[in-house]
Amino acid sequence: MVVKRCIKGVIFGLAVFLTVAAQAQDSADPGAETPALPPDVVMLKNGSKILGTVTSARDGVIVVETDFAGSISIDTAEVDSLHTQGSLVVQMTDGSIIEDQPITLDEGNMQVTTDSGEERTYSVSDIGLINPEPWELGHGYDATGSVSFAWGMERGNSDTDELDYRVEAFWLSLKDRYTLKINGDVDKANGLKNTDNWRVIAKYDRFLKGPHYWGINTNFEQDEFADLDLRAYIGPYYGRKFFEKPIFTLSTEVGLSYVSENFITAEDQKYPGAFWNIGMSSDYLGGGSRLYLDHVGIWNLKDTEDVILNTIVGLSYPLLYGFQAAIEAKFEYDSGAVEGVEELDQTYKIRIGYAW
Repeated sequence: MVVKRCIKGVIFGLAVFLTVAAQAQDSADPGAETPALPPDVVMLKNGSKILGTVTSARDGVIVVETDFAGSISIDTAEVDSLHTQGSLVVQMTDGSIIEDQPITLDEGNMQVTTDSGEERTYSVSDIGLINPEPWELGHGYDATGSVSFAWGMERGNSDTDELDYRVEAFWLSLKDRYTLKINGDVDKANGLKNTDNWRVIAKYDRFLKGPHYWGINTNFEQDEFADLDLRAYIGPYYGRKFFEKPIFTLSTEVGLSYVSENFITAEDQKYPGAFWNIGMSSDYLGGGSRLYLDHVGIWNLKDTEDVILNTIVGLSYPLLYGFQAAIEAKFEYDSGAVEGVEELDQTYKIRIGYAW
Protein backbone atom coordinates (compact mmCIF):
# COMPACT_ATOMS: atom_id res chain seq x y z
CA MET A 1 0.00 0.00 0.00
CA VAL A 2 2.80 2.35 0.95
CA VAL A 3 4.62 1.50 -2.28
CA LYS A 4 1.51 2.29 -4.36
CA ARG A 5 1.09 5.63 -2.63
CA CYS A 6 4.72 6.49 -3.32
CA ILE A 7 4.34 5.57 -6.98
CA LYS A 8 1.18 7.72 -7.29
CA GLY A 9 2.97 10.61 -5.60
CA VAL A 10 5.91 10.35 -7.98
CA ILE A 11 3.61 10.22 -11.01
CA PHE A 12 1.58 13.23 -9.77
CA GLY A 13 4.74 15.24 -9.06
CA LEU A 14 6.17 14.36 -12.47
CA ALA A 15 2.93 15.46 -14.18
CA VAL A 16 2.95 18.76 -12.32
CA PHE A 17 6.61 19.30 -13.24
CA LEU A 18 6.03 18.58 -16.94
CA THR A 19 2.99 20.88 -17.04
CA VAL A 20 4.89 23.77 -15.45
CA ALA A 21 7.89 23.17 -17.73
CA ALA A 22 5.68 23.15 -20.84
CA GLN A 23 4.01 26.42 -19.80
CA ALA A 24 7.40 27.99 -19.14
CA GLN A 25 8.65 26.85 -22.55
CA ASP A 26 5.59 28.27 -24.30
CA SER A 27 6.06 31.63 -22.60
CA ALA A 28 9.76 31.69 -23.52
CA ASP A 29 9.28 30.46 -27.08
CA PRO A 30 9.80 33.47 -29.39
CA GLY A 31 7.77 31.75 -32.05
CA ALA A 32 4.75 31.29 -29.85
CA GLU A 33 1.67 33.20 -30.94
CA THR A 34 0.85 36.36 -29.00
CA PRO A 35 -2.71 37.47 -28.40
CA ALA A 36 -3.96 39.69 -31.19
CA LEU A 37 -4.55 43.34 -30.35
CA PRO A 38 -8.14 44.59 -30.44
CA PRO A 39 -8.94 46.50 -33.64
CA ASP A 40 -8.56 50.24 -33.95
CA VAL A 41 -11.87 52.10 -33.77
CA VAL A 42 -12.81 55.04 -36.01
CA MET A 43 -16.10 56.82 -35.35
CA LEU A 44 -17.39 59.09 -38.11
CA LYS A 45 -19.49 62.20 -37.62
CA ASN A 46 -22.42 60.49 -39.36
CA GLY A 47 -22.45 57.81 -36.66
CA SER A 48 -20.66 55.07 -38.64
CA LYS A 49 -18.18 52.88 -36.77
CA ILE A 50 -15.18 51.38 -38.56
CA LEU A 51 -13.03 48.63 -37.06
CA GLY A 52 -9.61 47.85 -38.52
CA THR A 53 -5.98 48.93 -38.38
CA VAL A 54 -4.91 52.52 -39.02
CA THR A 55 -1.94 52.18 -41.38
CA SER A 56 -1.20 55.74 -42.49
CA ALA A 57 -2.42 59.29 -42.91
CA ARG A 58 -1.35 62.03 -45.31
CA ASP A 59 -2.87 64.95 -47.20
CA GLY A 60 -5.83 65.02 -44.80
CA VAL A 61 -6.78 61.37 -45.45
CA ILE A 62 -6.58 58.49 -42.94
CA VAL A 63 -6.15 54.96 -44.35
CA VAL A 64 -7.70 52.06 -42.42
CA GLU A 65 -7.13 48.41 -43.34
CA THR A 66 -10.30 46.39 -42.66
CA ASP A 67 -11.26 42.73 -42.86
CA PHE A 68 -14.57 43.44 -44.60
CA ALA A 69 -13.66 46.05 -47.24
CA GLY A 70 -9.88 46.07 -47.57
CA SER A 71 -8.22 49.50 -47.46
CA ILE A 72 -10.54 52.45 -46.73
CA SER A 73 -9.56 56.12 -47.13
CA ILE A 74 -11.32 58.56 -44.79
CA ASP A 75 -11.19 62.36 -44.88
CA THR A 76 -10.02 63.57 -41.46
CA ALA A 77 -12.80 66.18 -41.51
CA GLU A 78 -15.30 63.30 -41.28
CA VAL A 79 -13.67 61.70 -38.21
CA ASP A 80 -15.36 62.28 -34.84
CA SER A 81 -13.08 60.03 -32.77
CA LEU A 82 -10.26 57.57 -33.31
CA HIS A 83 -8.66 55.07 -30.93
CA THR A 84 -5.68 52.94 -31.97
CA GLN A 85 -4.27 49.96 -30.08
CA GLY A 86 -0.86 49.52 -31.72
CA SER A 87 2.00 51.99 -31.57
CA LEU A 88 2.29 54.49 -34.43
CA VAL A 89 4.73 57.15 -35.58
CA VAL A 90 3.07 60.55 -36.05
CA GLN A 91 4.71 63.53 -37.76
CA MET A 92 3.03 66.82 -36.89
CA THR A 93 2.72 69.73 -39.30
CA ASP A 94 5.31 71.66 -37.26
CA GLY A 95 7.85 68.89 -37.94
CA SER A 96 7.82 67.34 -34.46
CA ILE A 97 7.70 63.54 -34.20
CA ILE A 98 5.62 61.42 -31.81
CA GLU A 99 6.92 57.85 -31.82
CA ASP A 100 5.65 54.46 -30.67
CA GLN A 101 2.39 55.58 -29.11
CA PRO A 102 -1.24 54.69 -29.57
CA ILE A 103 -3.43 57.58 -30.74
CA THR A 104 -6.66 58.80 -29.19
CA LEU A 105 -8.74 61.39 -31.02
CA ASP A 106 -11.91 62.80 -29.51
CA GLU A 107 -13.93 65.65 -31.02
CA GLY A 108 -11.06 66.67 -33.25
CA ASN A 109 -8.39 66.69 -30.52
CA MET A 110 -5.51 64.25 -29.99
CA GLN A 111 -4.20 63.41 -26.54
CA VAL A 112 -0.51 62.44 -26.33
CA THR A 113 1.76 61.56 -23.40
CA THR A 114 5.36 62.64 -24.02
CA ASP A 115 8.45 60.71 -22.86
CA SER A 116 8.63 63.00 -19.83
CA GLY A 117 5.06 62.08 -18.87
CA GLU A 118 3.59 65.42 -19.96
CA GLU A 119 0.07 65.37 -21.42
CA ARG A 120 -0.31 67.36 -24.64
CA THR A 121 -3.34 68.12 -26.79
CA TYR A 122 -3.18 68.58 -30.56
CA SER A 123 -5.85 69.39 -33.11
CA VAL A 124 -6.49 66.82 -35.83
CA SER A 125 -5.41 69.51 -38.30
CA ASP A 126 -1.95 69.43 -36.68
CA ILE A 127 -1.39 65.84 -37.85
CA GLY A 128 0.84 65.77 -40.91
CA LEU A 129 1.65 62.08 -41.43
CA ILE A 130 0.99 58.80 -39.67
CA ASN A 131 3.64 56.12 -40.21
CA PRO A 132 5.69 58.27 -42.64
CA GLU A 133 8.26 56.72 -44.96
CA PRO A 134 11.92 56.87 -43.79
CA TRP A 135 12.77 59.59 -46.35
CA GLU A 136 9.92 61.73 -44.97
CA LEU A 137 11.74 61.67 -41.64
CA GLY A 138 14.98 62.79 -43.28
CA HIS A 139 16.54 59.35 -43.86
CA GLY A 140 17.71 58.66 -47.43
CA TYR A 141 15.78 59.05 -50.70
CA ASP A 142 12.46 57.90 -52.11
CA ALA A 143 13.21 56.29 -55.49
CA THR A 144 10.38 56.21 -58.05
CA GLY A 145 10.19 55.90 -61.79
CA SER A 146 8.68 54.28 -64.83
CA VAL A 147 9.61 52.67 -68.12
CA SER A 148 7.15 52.63 -71.03
CA PHE A 149 6.88 51.84 -74.72
CA ALA A 150 4.59 52.69 -77.61
CA TRP A 151 4.85 50.66 -80.75
CA GLY A 152 2.99 50.09 -83.96
CA MET A 153 3.22 47.77 -86.94
CA GLU A 154 1.46 47.84 -90.32
CA ARG A 155 1.66 45.23 -93.08
CA GLY A 156 0.00 45.35 -96.51
CA ASN A 157 0.29 48.13 -99.07
CA SER A 158 3.08 49.51 -96.91
CA ASP A 159 5.21 48.02 -94.16
CA THR A 160 5.79 50.28 -91.16
CA ASP A 161 7.36 49.66 -87.75
CA GLU A 162 7.29 52.28 -84.99
CA LEU A 163 8.92 52.21 -81.54
CA ASP A 164 8.78 54.94 -78.89
CA TYR A 165 10.60 54.35 -75.57
CA ARG A 166 10.79 56.36 -72.34
CA VAL A 167 12.54 55.92 -69.00
CA GLU A 168 11.99 58.28 -66.05
CA ALA A 169 13.62 58.05 -62.62
CA PHE A 170 13.38 60.33 -59.57
CA TRP A 171 15.24 60.36 -56.25
CA LEU A 172 13.56 62.60 -53.65
CA SER A 173 14.61 63.60 -50.13
CA LEU A 174 13.57 66.42 -47.83
CA LYS A 175 16.54 68.49 -49.01
CA ASP A 176 16.93 67.78 -52.72
CA ARG A 177 15.81 65.84 -55.80
CA TYR A 178 17.51 64.15 -58.75
CA THR A 179 15.69 63.62 -62.06
CA LEU A 180 16.68 61.57 -65.11
CA LYS A 181 14.56 61.30 -68.27
CA ILE A 182 15.41 59.36 -71.44
CA ASN A 183 13.13 59.07 -74.47
CA GLY A 184 13.35 58.42 -78.18
CA ASP A 185 11.67 57.26 -81.40
CA VAL A 186 12.82 54.81 -84.07
CA ASP A 187 10.47 54.30 -87.06
CA LYS A 188 10.82 52.47 -90.39
CA ALA A 189 8.68 52.45 -93.53
CA ASN A 190 9.18 49.72 -96.18
CA GLY A 191 12.48 48.83 -94.57
CA LEU A 192 13.82 52.38 -94.61
CA LYS A 193 14.30 54.38 -91.43
CA ASN A 194 12.29 57.63 -91.43
CA THR A 195 12.52 58.63 -87.74
CA ASP A 196 15.47 58.41 -85.39
CA ASN A 197 15.74 60.74 -82.40
CA TRP A 198 16.52 60.66 -78.68
CA ARG A 199 16.69 63.05 -75.73
CA VAL A 200 18.33 62.84 -72.30
CA ILE A 201 17.44 65.27 -69.49
CA ALA A 202 19.25 65.33 -66.13
CA LYS A 203 18.27 67.76 -63.35
CA TYR A 204 19.23 68.52 -59.78
CA ASP A 205 16.93 70.48 -57.43
CA ARG A 206 17.84 71.94 -54.04
CA PHE A 207 14.86 72.86 -51.89
CA LEU A 208 14.70 76.21 -50.14
CA LYS A 209 12.25 77.44 -47.53
CA GLY A 210 8.60 76.87 -48.40
CA PRO A 211 7.70 76.03 -52.01
CA HIS A 212 10.87 77.53 -53.52
CA TYR A 213 13.90 75.72 -54.94
CA TRP A 214 16.81 76.21 -57.32
CA GLY A 215 18.34 73.75 -59.73
CA ILE A 216 20.71 72.87 -62.57
CA ASN A 217 19.33 71.52 -65.84
CA THR A 218 21.19 69.65 -68.60
CA ASN A 219 19.76 68.44 -71.90
CA PHE A 220 21.20 66.42 -74.81
CA GLU A 221 19.20 65.53 -77.91
CA GLN A 222 19.67 64.26 -81.46
CA ASP A 223 17.28 64.05 -84.41
CA GLU A 224 18.73 62.68 -87.62
CA PHE A 225 15.76 63.60 -89.82
CA ALA A 226 15.62 67.16 -88.47
CA ASP A 227 19.32 67.60 -89.43
CA LEU A 228 20.20 67.83 -85.71
CA ASP A 229 23.43 66.00 -84.86
CA LEU A 230 23.46 67.20 -81.24
CA ARG A 231 21.78 69.94 -79.24
CA ALA A 232 23.10 70.43 -75.71
CA TYR A 233 22.30 73.02 -73.10
CA ILE A 234 23.03 73.55 -69.43
CA GLY A 235 22.04 76.24 -66.98
CA PRO A 236 20.64 77.21 -63.57
CA TYR A 237 17.00 77.96 -62.79
CA TYR A 238 14.62 79.00 -60.03
CA GLY A 239 11.56 76.85 -59.32
CA ARG A 240 8.36 77.17 -57.33
CA LYS A 241 5.70 74.63 -56.38
CA PHE A 242 2.32 76.36 -56.44
CA PHE A 243 0.10 73.36 -55.67
CA GLU A 244 1.12 69.95 -54.29
CA LYS A 245 -2.16 68.15 -53.59
CA PRO A 246 -2.92 65.00 -55.64
CA ILE A 247 -6.07 66.68 -56.93
CA PHE A 248 -3.84 69.28 -58.60
CA THR A 249 -0.08 69.82 -58.74
CA LEU A 250 1.58 72.76 -60.46
CA SER A 251 5.23 73.77 -60.55
CA THR A 252 7.18 76.15 -62.76
CA GLU A 253 10.87 76.72 -63.42
CA VAL A 254 12.57 79.69 -65.08
CA GLY A 255 16.28 80.11 -65.77
CA LEU A 256 19.11 80.74 -68.18
CA SER A 257 21.06 78.29 -70.30
CA TYR A 258 23.96 78.04 -72.70
CA VAL A 259 22.88 76.25 -75.90
CA SER A 260 25.12 74.52 -78.43
CA GLU A 261 23.58 73.16 -81.67
CA ASN A 262 25.53 71.00 -84.12
CA PHE A 263 23.73 70.22 -87.38
CA ILE A 264 24.46 67.55 -89.98
CA THR A 265 24.38 69.93 -92.97
CA ALA A 266 23.29 73.35 -91.66
CA GLU A 267 25.64 75.80 -89.93
CA ASP A 268 26.33 75.10 -86.25
CA GLN A 269 25.43 77.75 -83.67
CA LYS A 270 25.89 78.62 -80.00
CA TYR A 271 23.82 81.13 -78.06
CA PRO A 272 22.57 82.16 -74.60
CA GLY A 273 18.99 81.14 -73.99
CA ALA A 274 16.14 81.51 -71.54
CA PHE A 275 14.72 78.25 -70.18
CA TRP A 276 11.32 77.47 -68.64
CA ASN A 277 9.41 74.40 -67.61
CA ILE A 278 5.78 73.89 -66.54
CA GLY A 279 4.60 70.67 -64.90
CA MET A 280 0.98 69.88 -64.01
CA SER A 281 -0.93 66.77 -62.95
CA SER A 282 -4.28 65.81 -61.40
CA ASP A 283 -6.03 62.68 -60.09
CA TYR A 284 -9.42 64.39 -60.48
CA LEU A 285 -10.84 61.57 -62.65
CA GLY A 286 -10.16 59.04 -59.87
CA GLY A 287 -9.54 55.32 -60.15
CA GLY A 288 -5.79 55.81 -59.92
CA SER A 289 -5.73 57.74 -63.22
CA ARG A 290 -3.63 60.86 -63.73
CA LEU A 291 -3.89 63.75 -66.13
CA TYR A 292 -0.51 65.33 -66.82
CA LEU A 293 1.22 68.08 -68.78
CA ASP A 294 4.96 68.63 -69.20
CA HIS A 295 6.06 71.72 -71.14
CA VAL A 296 9.65 72.85 -71.81
CA GLY A 297 10.72 75.96 -73.69
CA ILE A 298 14.04 77.41 -74.88
CA TRP A 299 14.22 80.99 -76.19
CA ASN A 300 17.25 82.11 -78.20
CA LEU A 301 18.34 85.42 -76.63
CA LYS A 302 20.73 86.08 -79.53
CA ASP A 303 18.06 85.61 -82.21
CA THR A 304 14.81 86.37 -80.38
CA GLU A 305 12.67 84.97 -83.20
CA ASP A 306 14.05 81.50 -82.53
CA VAL A 307 12.13 79.47 -79.92
CA ILE A 308 11.87 75.73 -79.15
CA LEU A 309 8.74 74.33 -77.46
CA ASN A 310 8.23 70.72 -76.38
CA THR A 311 4.87 69.80 -74.85
CA ILE A 312 3.49 66.44 -73.68
CA VAL A 313 -0.17 66.04 -72.63
CA GLY A 314 -1.55 62.70 -71.50
CA LEU A 315 -3.82 60.55 -69.37
CA SER A 316 -2.39 57.52 -67.58
CA TYR A 317 -4.34 54.83 -65.76
CA PRO A 318 -3.27 51.74 -63.78
CA LEU A 319 -3.55 48.18 -65.02
CA LEU A 320 -2.27 45.34 -62.78
CA TYR A 321 0.85 44.73 -60.67
CA GLY A 322 2.36 48.17 -61.29
CA PHE A 323 1.72 48.20 -65.03
CA GLN A 324 -0.04 51.19 -66.54
CA ALA A 325 -1.30 52.52 -69.85
CA ALA A 326 -1.42 56.07 -71.18
CA ILE A 327 -2.97 58.03 -74.02
CA GLU A 328 -0.57 60.78 -75.01
CA ALA A 329 -0.04 63.65 -77.43
CA LYS A 330 3.38 65.20 -78.04
CA PHE A 331 3.97 68.54 -79.78
CA GLU A 332 7.48 69.63 -80.79
CA TYR A 333 7.89 73.12 -82.24
CA ASP A 334 11.13 74.67 -83.52
CA SER A 335 10.81 78.06 -85.18
CA GLY A 336 14.43 77.80 -86.32
CA ALA A 337 14.05 74.45 -88.10
CA VAL A 338 16.34 74.06 -91.09
CA GLU A 339 14.95 74.27 -94.61
CA GLY A 340 12.88 71.27 -95.61
CA VAL A 341 11.92 70.36 -92.02
CA GLU A 342 8.48 71.18 -90.60
CA GLU A 343 8.46 73.57 -87.64
CA LEU A 344 5.75 71.60 -85.79
CA ASP A 345 5.89 67.84 -85.27
CA GLN A 346 2.81 66.15 -83.69
CA THR A 347 2.68 62.60 -82.32
CA TYR A 348 -0.30 60.73 -80.82
CA LYS A 349 0.30 57.37 -79.16
CA ILE A 350 -0.94 54.78 -76.67
CA ARG A 351 1.77 53.74 -74.19
CA ILE A 352 2.18 50.65 -72.02
CA GLY A 353 4.66 50.68 -69.15
CA TYR A 354 5.61 49.76 -65.60
CA ALA A 355 5.94 52.16 -62.65
CA TRP A 356 7.65 51.67 -59.29
